[in-house]
Amino acid sequence: LLDSLPKEMEDAIPQLCGIAKDETESVSGNVVSGGSTGGAVLRDGVIVFPEDVQAAIDQVLPSDDPLDRPDLNVVDYINSLFPTEQSLSGLDDTINEYTMKIENIDAETRDMVRSQVSVGGDAAAALEEAQQAILQLFSQIRDIKSKAGESEVMVKEITRDIKQLDTAKRNLTTAITTLNHLHMLVGGTATLATLTAKRQYGEAALLLQGLLEVLNHFSSYQNIPQIKELSEQVESLKKDLGEQIRSDFEAAMSGDKRAIGSNKQLAEACLVVSVLEPRVKRSLITWFIELQLKEYTIMFQDNEEQAWLDKIDRRFTWFKKSLIEFEERHGPIFPPDWEMSERIAAEFCRITRADVTRLLQRRNKEVDTKLLLHSIQKTGAFESLLSRRFTGRTLNVSSNYDPSNNPFEDPEAVTAANYQSITSEPFRGLISGSFEPYLSIYIDAQDANLNELIDRFVEDMKKQGVPETKPETGTSVLSSCGDLFVFYKKCLVQCTELSTGKPLLSLANLFKKYLREYMHRVILANLPKIGGEATKSIQFPTVSQLKDLKDISQATSGLLQNFSSFMKEGETVRFSENDQVMICTFLVTAEYCLDTAQQLEQKLKQKVEAEFKDEIKFAGELDMFHSVISNCLSLLVQELESSCDTALINMSKINWSQVHQVGDESVYVSQLISTWRGMVPRVRDCLASSRKYFTQFCVKFVSNFIPKFISSVYKCKPVSTVGAEQLLLDTHSLKTVLMDLPNICESAAIKPSRKAPVAFTKVVVKGMTRAEMILKVVMSHSEPPNLFVDQYIRLVQDPESNELVKLLDMKGIKRNDHAPFLQFFKDAQNQVKGEDSSDEISFSVASADDSLSEETRIRKLEKLIKKRL
Repeated sequence: LLDSLPKEMEDAIPQLCGIAKDETESVSGNVVSGGSTGGAVLRDGVIVFPEDVQAAIDQVLPSDDPLDRPDLNVVDYINSLFPTEQSLSGLDDTINEYTMKIENIDAETRDMVRSQVSVGGDAAAALEEAQQAILQLFSQIRDIKSKAGESEVMVKEITRDIKQLDTAKRNLTTAITTLNHLHMLVGGTATLATLTAKRQYGEAALLLQGLLEVLNHFSSYQNIPQIKELSEQVESLKKDLGEQIRSDFEAAMSGDKRAIGSNKQLAEACLVVSVLEPRVKRSLITWFIELQLKEYTIMFQDNEEQAWLDKIDRRFTWFKKSLIEFEERHGPIFPPDWEMSERIAAEFCRITRADVTRLLQRRNKEVDTKLLLHSIQKTGAFESLLSRRFTGRTLNVSSNYDPSNNPFEDPEAVTAANYQSITSEPFRGLISGSFEPYLSIYIDAQDANLNELIDRFVEDMKKQGVPETKPETGTSVLSSCGDLFVFYKKCLVQCTELSTGKPLLSLANLFKKYLREYMHRVILANLPKIGGEATKSIQFPTVSQLKDLKDISQATSGLLQNFSSFMKEGETVRFSENDQVMICTFLVTAEYCLDTAQQLEQKLKQKVEAEFKDEIKFAGELDMFHSVISNCLSLLVQELESSCDTALINMSKINWSQVHQVGDESVYVSQLISTWRGMVPRVRDCLASSRKYFTQFCVKFVSNFIPKFISSVYKCKPVSTVGAEQLLLDTHSLKTVLMDLPNICESAAIKPSRKAPVAFTKVVVKGMTRAEMILKVVMSHSEPPNLFVDQYIRLVQDPESNELVKLLDMKGIKRNDHAPFLQFFKDAQNQVKGEDSSDEISFSVASADDSLSEETRIRKLEKLIKKRL
């Protein structure tokens, strides 16, 4: 490339690349070592840059042209252009093309060098011009700064006199104000001393308030002896006023005739007290309240007869009378914002609480439930009266208020600002809280009452007859269950009035205990007994034998499991119509208990304090109710199943190989339908209010009956082809009745008014269709074996070898001849697992022609069934 450049550019290129001329001339062996040239060298006429420089060039001027690559191999590049001798025909064109490129590069390089030379000259001139502009700007800034300094000096000279005048005015104003305040302080102090001596408290209150405000202005002048002396005089007068007013009150309240104070003068004295320190006010209020309640503490001492709980209402009567007397005689003396009536009530509650607590500790053995409830009810009514009469604003700021006296409040959350928003009954619990540690007596009493109530329920169940059943509403819930929850409600309301803390939690546990007691002693103990000797093996443990609720739960669960185990052991469970109605009644009662217990749990969580809310759980009891409902349904299902056993046995006893003609439905079908018509409507009427459990009853029955029916079909052997057709006709008849079993009526003439649930019909269709397919397989010819096996696999879902053996037995094929059928079934199963569905379809089509006659017979039979129905 360098050789092809014009002669004048040979020196310019190395200089632009940072290569000195003498370095290019010292090339030896095609290698030039760069000294201070930045690392660029010239090898074989090619300029080679360092790696970092080359990377920068590639980033700034990216190019995919091979000629721009630093590691270009010319020979390889030429070989890529002319890979064969034939390609040399375009050699001249290629040379012309590259010659044109070289000329373009020369022109661009020449223009670049010339532009750089001209730009260098322009840059120097621009730099010199910028320097001159900077010098001129600096000179202008220096002049502006000098003029600003001169202006500032001039302004200070002008305003110097004005500042002096302002300072003088401010000092003079302060001096005049201070002298006025001093004059007021001196004169006011003398006047206050005179008013104090004359007991003119009304004027003294106003003057004292003004003196205190003036004295605040001299707080920074206390180091001046005269000011300090005046301040001490004011403090002395305040002290004398407090003592004098206290003595006036004592003289007036003692009934001293020499006392010069009147109610008006005492009222004005209270205004002075409001201006004095808060301790003076607190001291006066405390003394006056103690004076008012002194008679109460004497009349109701612990050794007095009327102090006992049975006469607790006398305390409240005395207070009401005393409060009315106070408000008439002394109420106008005290300012309204002192809330003296409320403060007296709060102190009365505190003293009464202490007295009651002390009495309960000394005579707790004399306390019974009746006395405790009497005391709590009277106390609660009195607290409600106080809550309606007073706002409770002073409870949290009174020196007599103790937050621990009120068990319904959080002491840390009570403030003067939020007390009203926290409780709408501020006096609640101030006295009645003393009874809470003894509420266990109430809980024990309710325990005894509930135990007596359950005993009465047990006795009533022995005398009670069969409940009346109405088709519209079904059988009714046991009246004892309603009575139990009514009693629960009364206890809940009563206990909530007493306490919403731990006693309410204990009551919730008591409720749980007797829900289990009720289920155990009233429901489970009176369920119709299983006939035969099995009855003797059922033992119902009494609650007295159980240690705690956990044992009750285990006993109940074991009892329910016993019912299931007896039903599985093959015992014949036959219940009378009355027994069936009683089972339905117990089911409905258990459902009512389930719903009501959930509501009871929510109500308890709403009433109880937040810290005990998570401890109220009725999960075990709800599970128990679900178990009772499930077992009642199982008893009903087992009864209906047992009623069908006779018909199924008759079905298996028929000699189906001797049936030569398809006729009407068999006798066993009529027996089954008659059994269903006898029991299902009765259960439906009893469970009219619990439709979902009646649907579960129907679903459970068909889920158990259909497998038992198919098992009975397997016992019908041997079966002729006509016999199989008769069985298929019977099966279809049963399927039609079962599809509408939930709506079946006692008489076939009565048409159902509603459709059966979809979930139920799916179970029936799935189960009875399998029975029909099995009979269709039995109707087909057993020869050849492969077609019979194919028919079985094609018609019956989830085929099994054991089931195939049963079908062969129904066909009357001996066990020795089963081997070919089983081998074909095994091969077919393996083929199904290893082949695609398309292979299965082709296999079925191949055998369709051979089984055409069998399908024709099945179609005729289906038409006959539809025609008869």
